[in-house]
Amino acid sequence: MNSDKLISTRDAFGEALLEIGRERKNVVALGADLSKTTRTSLFARAFPGRFFNVGIAEQNMMGIAAGLSTTGFIPVASTLAIFIVDRAYDQVRNTIVHSGFNVKIVATHSGISMGKDGSSHQSIEDIALMRVIPNMTVIVPADAPETKKALRAAIAYKGPVYIRLGRPKISIVTGENSPFVIGKASILRKGSDISIIACGIMVDQSLKAADVLASQGIKARVVNMHTIKPLDLEVLSDAAKQTGAILTAEDHSIIGGLGSAVLEALACTRNRPPVHRIGIRDVFGESGEPDDLIKKYGLSWQDLVKTARKALSLGEN
Repeated sequence: MNSDKLISTRDAFGEALLEIGRERKNVVALGADLSKTTRTSLFARAFPGRFFNVGIAEQNMMGIAAGLSTTGFIPVASTLAIFIVDRAYDQVRNTIVHSGFNVKIVATHSGISMGKDGSSHQSIEDIALMRVIPNMTVIVPADAPETKKALRAAIAYKGPVYIRLGRPKISIVTGENSPFVIGKASILRKGSDISIIACGIMVDQSLKAADVLASQGIKARVVNMHTIKPLDLEVLSDAAKQTGAILTAEDHSIIGGLGSAVLEALACTRNRPPVHRIGIRDVFGESGEPDDLIKKYGLSWQDLVKTARKALSLGEN
């Protein structure tokens, strides 16, 4: 479904965390001086005794979250993606995931769509860094309703989870009652010519591209690969067998992200169809409006249409 209503995934996260906090007394939240920005401030106001603001000390936040998880609490640690991943990677890897602690890491303001704060704050490598850690689960919700389901699924799941969220308000593309299962992708549009496999904000761009391709006689399958790790190999295998090409789409570097995960999974597939990747090339971003950056860096639905046609040998070389 497509909706004219625009909601950011970070807003949905704040609402869902508050709801879960009312239901589960063992859920605690941690922030690094940006609770208003990440929307964990809603939880903090409602449950001040269960919220811990560690200040600008992301590495320390991860250590505290790890400790809390050993006492029966389910910690949800949240701040901007660039700070959680790039600054606290050592603590995430060695203190939390290596020990198998039940910590949920929710990163907001990810990708090029972070916008005006520029390249220093645009985390375009976080999926790659998180999915390479053994036993880490990586989720990238497509919209607000899916974000709420993803957080609930992560809380119910035993083990470390990384959830990647964004800053801009985006369309609703999934239904309120659509199922969400970690590791099980959703097919949002059926098609037999090409499969567009997307995550996060690129799911909406992919659906728009599929509409245009349909008007040109091309049937595009749109797969919402909300879980990057573990990847849904069954849906991916079906796409490789049943469509003539695969196009991946992500608001992340094409190195190590969704596109890389798909290529790795299909590496030994007999008669594999061509795989084209839409994402950030081997460059840093820059300051700008999210929509302008999406166009500049080749992530728009127009870019998907052009690449899909090229993948099927129907467009310009």
